[in-house]
Amino acid sequence: MKIRLIALAAVLTAGALQGDAAAEGRGIAWHDCRTSPADETGHRLAEAGASCGEITVPLDHGDPGGRTLSLAVARRAASDPGRRLGTLMVDTGGPGPSRDGVALVAKGLPPEVPSGAPGIAARYDLVGIDPRFFGLSNPLECGWPTGRYLHSAQLASPDRVTFDRSVAVAKELAAGCADRSDVLPYASTRDIARDMDLVRAALGETRISYLGWSFGSHLGATYLQLFPRRVDRIVLDSAAAPEATGPALTRETAPADAAALRDWARWAAGRDRRYHLGATADHVLATVDRIARAAAREPLKVGGHRIDAAMIPGLLLTVDDSDAFYAEFSAQLVVLRDAARGLAVTPTPEQELKLSLYRDQDVEPAFGFSATVANQCADRAASRDPETYYRDIQAHRVSEPLFGPLARHITPCAFWPVSPAEPPTTIGNGHPALLVGASGDPVTPYPGQRGLRRALTGSRMITLDGAFRHGVYLFDTSACVTDAVESYLLGGSLPGTDVVCAGQRSPGRTTPAS
Repeated sequence: MKIRLIALAAVLTAGALQGDAAAEGRGIAWHDCRTSPADETGHRLAEAGASCGEITVPLDHGDPGGRTLSLAVARRAASDPGRRLGTLMVDTGGPGPSRDGVALVAKGLPPEVPSGAPGIAARYDLVGIDPRFFGLSNPLECGWPTGRYLHSAQLASPDRVTFDRSVAVAKELAAGCADRSDVLPYASTRDIARDMDLVRAALGETRISYLGWSFGSHLGATYLQLFPRRVDRIVLDSAAAPEATGPALTRETAPADAAALRDWARWAAGRDRRYHLGATADHVLATVDRIARAAAREPLKVGGHRIDAAMIPGLLLTVDDSDAFYAEFSAQLVVLRDAARGLAVTPTPEQELKLSLYRDQDVEPAFGFSATVANQCADRAASRDPETYYRDIQAHRVSEPLFGPLARHITPCAFWPVSPAEPPTTIGNGHPALLVGASGDPVTPYPGQRGLRRALTGSRMITLDGAFRHGVYLFDTSACVTDAVESYLLGGSLPGTDVVCAGQRSPGRTTPAS
């Protein structure tokens, strides 16, 4: 990558802001995080003791004198400044707004983790950023109605008719972003990583530490690749395979989704007296199969909704193996089972909310659909030939009968109005890093996490074994995981070898953004 003038300016700024200015973050004008009485994120940040500010960055980092963007930043100073270790940037995934990561680490997510990570919050300044085009950072919106987007992202294409319908929707969504072609090339994770480095410089830090989940892990790995000398300690939780990011992010998830569904089936079978879905995992999965076959014959009537075969795989995705999640999921499957039998049914309240989204014609900027797809399309080129996607689906119908048509679906990137401005970032270096993941992660499958472990040759990996969830540290109660992460962030030493921790089902938990 060629040397950029803006990078040189960042280095000079960092040198000018060392000492007391680094501790005070004088490169950014800080203010109250609350923008209105209804600003939940702002209030949560204020309760955590954080302040907020803005930083101006180039739209195109190759043209530092051109158009600019304003990034929203949150910062909470270390509560034990005498033992301060530096700045810890936090990204909660998505991609999406991540200023709330400051409150997550400082306070936790009640009631699952009410205390957060007090040791880390005491010794690090915590910093979170709304990435470019998300949250309060120049949000990108192409006017996609929620239901229309879900017809692209959450509907499977098991046959030619539904696939052709998916192609039409993907083309329509891409066309909706055509008038934003001036900014779309600059929505990549590489550009977000470069923004992070300008925030680092504005904070007056020579190096930063980093904690990221899901997409945040990809962002962290990208930052590490681009700015290895700017990284101190880095934790990447629930990471995708380095070559999987972009429009094909879900392509290899079908086997993991099926394994997670089977884990739920084992749980439901142990409670057959309550749910009557089947006395064994195989019997429960046979019930699921009957639901899918019934929907293929005729859409299921669930309250005021109609559920066809293309909707079923998306409704069977699990992201959390807690008792609370599995109980609600089982209640929803009971509704679908009875609907498949032709009975009149009423959806559960959560099921009603979910199904209503498929019919929602409102544009919901808070969901960040347009910006998420823009990020994927900017990261890596997609095939422009719809037939490649259909052939891929059909080639895996036997091995991936339920989730394959959803995982391998066509996306708007196949018709995107611009091409990526740069080639994909190749991840591979020997910098120390700590990777954390669940062996049954259905969102970023474990084989991909192991792929990142191999690419980062100086890393170690903490595996929560037998767990079917996405997001581990601070989202799971495992003391084994917590101790390993915090020992590294606070002590600076990686484990001598990779570590396997025993998974344990929790009553309830909250998952990070994917």
